[in-house]
Amino acid sequence: MNLPNVLTLSRIPILFGIVAFLYAPFTGASTIAFVLFVVGALTDWADGYYARKQGLVSNFGKLMDALTDKVFMVGLFITLLAAHKLPAWTLPLLLLILSREFLITGLRLVAASSGVVLGAEKSGKHKTVSQIVAAILLLLAIAVRNDFPELLPVVAGDVLHLGGVVFFCIATLLTVSSGTQYMVKYWSIFTGQNEDAQ
Repeated sequence: MNLPNVLTLSRIPILFGIVAFLYAPFTGASTIAFVLFVVGALTDWADGYYARKQGLVSNFGKLMDALTDKVFMVGLFITLLAAHKLPAWTLPLLLLILSREFLITGLRLVAASSGVVLGAEKSGKHKTVSQIVAAILLLLAIAVRNDFPELLPVVAGDVLHLGGVVFFCIATLLTVSSGTQYMVKYWSIFTGQNEDAQ
């Protein structure tokens, strides 16, 4: 267990911390949830950076980085929907994201069982960035509304929330698109055709 892997796995307890503070009743809790998310998002960059810098890139790290990313982001969006911070009509979009992540996770596990570790694709990184931006805007809107109602006008929270919903829609499109590209590219692994060819 090295530093990059610790950073990777830290996103799971950070997610639980975010959820706890989103439901906490005291002033400032929403801001703490926002800060925790930023910390969690930074670990996504830091684990890869330190793994490359220290020569600690491993198959375990690659696989767990991808898995914890999915748990971190999907778990947060489910929480936001359950807390009515995402509109009810976004449920089908969230289900699309969830379906895509399950399929790609399944593909990675099938590949791993064959001794193949699938790295992140550029399109997958784009969808991750869009998901992070959506989450930041939504969490910031909650923090503004709950913790700074007298400091900032109501419209500030409304604009941030609208931006978060828009980016969530964009993230859904990118998530489905990248998932489709991934499945097409590695379909032979998913169906076992690569083993038949060996």
